Amino acid sequence: MLISTPMKSSEIRKRFINFFKENGHVEIPSASLVPENDPTVLFNTAGMQPLVPYLMGEKHPSGKRIVNLQKCLRTNDIDEVGDNTHLTFFEMTGNWSLGDYFKKDAINWSYELLTNKEKGFGLDPQRLYITCFEGNADVPKDEESATTWKELFEKNGVTGERIFFLGADANWWPAVKGKDDWTGPTGPCCEMFYDVTGTLNNGLTKEEYLSADEKQQVVEIGNDVFMEFTKENGKITGKLENKNVDDGRGFERLVMVIQGKNNVFDTDIFMPIIEKIESFMENPSSDVKHKRIIADHMRASVMLIADGVLPGNADQGYILRRLIRRAVRSADFLKLKKSSLFWIADTIVDQYKEVYPNVGNQKESIKVAIDKEEQKFRNTLRHGLKEFEKFAESGSLTGKDAFILFSTYGFPVEITEEMCREKNITLNRAEFDAEMKHHQDISRSGAEQKFKGGLGGHGEMETRYHTATHLLHQALRTVLGDHVSQKGSNITAERLRFDFTHPTKMTDDEKKRVEDIVNKKIQASLPVSVVEMTLEDAEKTGALHFFGDKYGDMVTVYYIGDSIEAAFSKEFCGGPHVKNTNELGKFKISKEEAVASGVRRIKAVLE
Repeated sequence: MLISTPMKSSEIRKRFINFFKENGHVEIPSASLVPENDPTVLFNTAGMQPLVPYLMGEKHPSGKRIVNLQKCLRTNDIDEVGDNTHLTFFEMTGNWSLGDYFKKDAINWSYELLTNKEKGFGLDPQRLYITCFEGNADVPKDEESATTWKELFEKNGVTGERIFFLGADANWWPAVKGKDDWTGPTGPCCEMFYDVTGTLNNGLTKEEYLSADEKQQVVEIGNDVFMEFTKENGKITGKLENKNVDDGRGFERLVMVIQGKNNVFDTDIFMPIIEKIESFMENPSSDVKHKRIIADHMRASVMLIADGVLPGNADQGYILRRLIRRAVRSADFLKLKKSSLFWIADTIVDQYKEVYPNVGNQKESIKVAIDKEEQKFRNTLRHGLKEFEKFAESGSLTGKDAFILFSTYGFPVEITEEMCREKNITLNRAEFDAEMKHHQDISRSGAEQKFKGGLGGHGEMETRYHTATHLLHQALRTVLGDHVSQKGSNITAERLRFDFTHPTKMTDDEKKRVEDIVNKKIQASLPVSVVEMTLEDAEKTGALHFFGDKYGDMVTVYYIGDSIEAAFSKEFCGGPHVKNTNELGKFKISKEEAVASGVRRIKAVLE
């Protein structure tokens, strides 16, 4: 049975961290939503992503057992937001073993965390179901995990069939679905599901379980990944130096189950946001889906802006712009007053300012950025109305016309249909849906090519460009001023791209001075060194760090120069780097441009 008074999400968060700290884990902070050293993805989409170097064998400053909640963002299912479980921004609870404990300990702790009433979440073990890897030509059946779970259930009087073997599409991480081009750590996993109906207590056959999963009568509440292999472009290439454990649970879904809800939006994570939205509505009970879209998209937008993203036309900025504009469309559908998003964001900031101090510290700038983007979009909508009038002159709207209004001017097709009815003209909705599907197929194909996911940026050229980025960062601060701070970077084998805060376009003289400084430091053959030290000592050195304001007790600092005290550049960083600047070659700025208001971008090459 559930604990009589459902725990608040704040208590669930605290219990999770404390449980693993009491079992020898060190708490580390969430990384930024924007990956610092992975050019293959726009955002951190999984809890393990910022830890890939350590899963691959690098030593973590906090040791072999760590625990955290990682901020994540995914938009591949954005059209599903509004149902019971889909979100764009979410948090992943994670406990990690980097070459320490393995399957048996991980599974025992997962069971205790979920079911223990004093230290864990007090869930009913009679409602748990487990899936394990069934094996294939590369890796044998995971009998060890299944046996461990069976012993736990027998020891605790849990009856009925509830352990099932499934294939790699369900019980291998990352899952193999279609074309798998993952490069990085990988392995089989055990997933934990919970009967949210309370009616399946006596166990199920495998067929009954699969049916219950399809109907969402059971919901995933945990995943123990046993990473002991490496993959390159989807093929297993060998074993990792260490056997690692990556135990993850979606925080919002976990709260939903513990609080006895059938959707994430009825939990205390979202209810304050929903209530704020309803305070602006004439009929608060109407249209659940649009309220949920606003709540989700605004929460994601607040977190992105806090981590340095601003609305723009490319990459992270484009995703943020899309989220805010979709929220504006839903706000208009609910007939909310203009600038309501400003106050909805205020509620979200207050909710998360203790969990993520960088959110609270930027409260006003976050609200202003959202409000500014809303006003900008409303100006675009006005232009869209003029375009609609041109289309309407023919007496009907084609699906392509409607799609142009949607994609270029942000008109929801429902609004276009309503305007057509007012003018007594027809709209070919089926043709619009076909245009939309075609666009989604193209976008999905492009995304798969650009953002493969996995371990990125550790080749020879990427390593050289990464070190050059540190030199560039400090050179910009030398020439333009200390207000310059990193807002993102993207490194490939062909070039570096660096986003930074600066209010105006750089002059040719400024760009030349930056180039000259970087090249002089390259010619000086400065050593590149790394040191691990306490956070307090690292901050005293003046080392730069711009990705969030929460760090662990120990941090890694890379510095370029003969000593950390006299170094030209020193930053909190996880690598990789060359050993000496003379390995870099000649540095050349190829382009400098605007990304968003107050954010510039430099593209540069090494010749």
